[in-house]
Amino acid sequence: MCSLQTADAGIYIHIPFCKRKCLYCDFYSVTDLDKRFSFVRSAQTEINMIDFPMPTVDTIYLGGGTPSLLAPEDVSALLDSVRRKFSVSNDPEITIEVNPGTVNLDKLKGCRTAGVNRVNIGIQSFQDPYLKLLGRIHDAREAIACFDLAREAGFENIGIDLIYGIPGQTVRMWKADLKTAIMLSPEHISGYLLTYEAGVPLSLALEKGNIIALSEKKTVGFFEMIRRVLTDAGYIQYEISNYAKSLPSRSRHNLKYWTFAPYIGIGPSAHSFINNCRFWNVRSVDDYMTLIESGKPPRAGSERPDFRQQATEAVFLSLRCAQGICINDFEKRFSVKFQQLFGRTIALFEAEGYMIQTDGFCRLTCKGMRYLDSIADRLVYDIYKENQVDSAAASNPT
Repeated sequence: MCSLQTADAGIYIHIPFCKRKCLYCDFYSVTDLDKRFSFVRSAQTEINMIDFPMPTVDTIYLGGGTPSLLAPEDVSALLDSVRRKFSVSNDPEITIEVNPGTVNLDKLKGCRTAGVNRVNIGIQSFQDPYLKLLGRIHDAREAIACFDLAREAGFENIGIDLIYGIPGQTVRMWKADLKTAIMLSPEHISGYLLTYEAGVPLSLALEKGNIIALSEKKTVGFFEMIRRVLTDAGYIQYEISNYAKSLPSRSRHNLKYWTFAPYIGIGPSAHSFINNCRFWNVRSVDDYMTLIESGKPPRAGSERPDFRQQATEAVFLSLRCAQGICINDFEKRFSVKFQQLFGRTIALFEAEGYMIQTDGFCRLTCKGMRYLDSIADRLVYDIYKENQVDSAAASNPT
């Protein structure tokens, strides 16, 4: 739990449409664009269905899918529904994800007029061969043009996403992507390792031997390079995959996911977290709209994490943050002594240069960030090995 935690809530609206599915993506989307208008009406209805108290909303995020396939008037309609239903702060961060090849200047200006003040562009690479391998609909020229259009439309807060670890990718080409990104000077840059999710076309190609995944040694080198190149350029690494030009340029919405802030998900497959309860919507856009039309919430399931699950999530999510685990916050929330629970394990990681404790935080070093999952798994073992977190539930019930 980083000290970045906020009581204000976020709204995520999942726009489940794509011109074409990318070969690596397992986020829910469909290519039947004729359903867009009906979906927007259903999403507005779902927003109006929410019947529990909500904190002030200070972030709204339109993700997908490809939200930039919506018309500006649809974006405006969704945002107006949020404003009517919830108490929205005076300075909300309102983000829309944009894919190159799906916007023009008028559309971007229209989104800005609707209230969007942050654009996140899914560039992924500035190399045409890699874009083709990933199944993207744009080329490198369109990626740069999209960024320029966002600036021309008046956006002063732009983020771009990049992917590394693509089959055949070289260190030289990855560095070239980073240099191009720096040249554009976005406020935010995300660099994600390519993952092979089960059942997606890229994973099937890997299984058939049509492509060869890069070795862990190479991808670790790419991870080290993005940190070195971007920090040298003045960007701040505030999360394992995310860099910002300044602290105000961090994604306020994404910070909610890492700091246990409340958020509500709207749309098919969207997840919510509020009052220590998680719930999620049905994955099919057709099922989603059918349930909405019948007056039923589009819920697929829910859960209330127990104390050990909460502690496990706190370890994983906090170690993703550059600040790491706030020891005082952890002890207050779980009624345990941090050193008593983790001290022996952390000492071993400190001796190997993977972790450091300073200023009341326990964080990963750059070396440790390479092995986030393995280190977090070992700390989680301590949670389940001891009975301290279990017994805390009696004195601090959820």
